[in-house]
Amino acid sequence: MVLTEQKRKYMEKLSDENGIISALAFDQRGALKRLMAQHQEAEPTVAQMEELKVLVAEELTPYASSMLLDPEYGLPATKALDKNAGLLLAYEKTGYDTSSTKRLPDCLDVWSAKRIKEQGADAVKFLLYYDVDSSEELNQQKQAYIERVGSECVAEDIPFFLEILAYDEKIADASSAEYAKVKPHKVIGAMKVFSDPRFNIDVLKVEVPVNVKYVEGFGDGEVVHTKEQAAAFFKEQDEATNLPYIYLSAGVSAKLFPRNTCVSLMSQVLTSTAFFADVRLGLAVSKTTLSKVKKQLASGFVQQDLKNIDELNKVLQKNSYLLERKSLKFVKKINKSEGLHSETDML
Repeated sequence: MVLTEQKRKYMEKLSDENGIISALAFDQRGALKRLMAQHQEAEPTVAQMEELKVLVAEELTPYASSMLLDPEYGLPATKALDKNAGLLLAYEKTGYDTSSTKRLPDCLDVWSAKRIKEQGADAVKFLLYYDVDSSEELNQQKQAYIERVGSECVAEDIPFFLEILAYDEKIADASSAEYAKVKPHKVIGAMKVFSDPRFNIDVLKVEVPVNVKYVEGFGDGEVVHTKEQAAAFFKEQDEATNLPYIYLSAGVSAKLFPRNTCVSLMSQVLTSTAFFADVRLGLAVSKTTLSKVKKQLASGFVQQDLKNIDELNKVLQKNSYLLERKSLKFVKKINKSEGLHSETDML
């Protein structure tokens, strides 16, 4: 990663005064539409989805350092961000072809890194599904695609955040114990691949290397990994890259978050280790109309979510102090030995 002066300014906009990225992620599109459809008779309209994103931006960005949105339904929300909040915009199309296990990446048709920058974004985010054990031909195709996106971002002098969702072409259920057994290999292997400078990635957005519900002492069912094994995987993950990275929530609930923090801290890896959170709002998916959502917002409907964010920010601040003791200052330089990056993922 080459941190130019312009990129530094963008990264500082995305972080808080302590150099911590506590970003609110709300770039869901297809999944959000399906959830909303379960709670209303008509198919959700573009206007409804845009309005929901605006409501969330208005209510929650005062408590986050930045927000991740999408250009398809999130542009109006970009105008509703708190004045101090940074902006990331997603560049990928939502979802993937379920008739194939390839999960090929694809950019939004009428967008580019230049156009994303012109919308006032401080970073370009691209999501990639990657199985390190897929065929060489398929993975070379995916790698070439990321090289193109990286080159675009270099040309525009804007940070490139790559979100990697690891998977196994032969295991359909990613929440199963079967996949939990191979998840460390999949996640860590993908991080190693995309840490290569040729991709021009500035920040990786990755999953934790284990499924916490299968870790001894953290889940209620089958145990796949002991606490010691989990800690070792976190350490191995940290050593797999020289890039700063963010943990995404990957659907882990806010209730489990403190436990995940404990697991990551057990690794005693305080270099570029990141922390994550998952704030589940519900909002339109729990009510039938946006008018009702507005009333709920007005009556403090999001107070629990604000409480979650506040608690998570306190965790981040605590760990920021630990990192500063080792002279890890984000504002001075962003690299493996300097900087803490973390995110609050929503939905």
